[in-house]
Amino acid sequence: MEAPKTPLDRAIELCGGQAALAREIGTKQQNVAYWRTAVKGVPAEMAPMIEEAVRGQVTRQELRPDVFGQPERAA
Repeated sequence: MEAPKTPLDRAIELCGGQAALAREIGTKQQNVAYWRTAVKGVPAEMAPMIEEAVRGQVTRQELRPDVFGQPERAA
């Protein structure tokens, strides 16, 4: 059974890969790869940029709930 995708994995997929996401947010592919394994994940300052790059399909709250709060659940 495959582990569920993280919000960052979903953002990577939506952009078409790590390199494509990195280009969209103005960073290096190596940074995106590192964030996938980092304890805290995406740096807080990058979460809004990723949210914008994927047109809100992954939110900053999903990427960093410790900073931006828990995502709201649909009723």
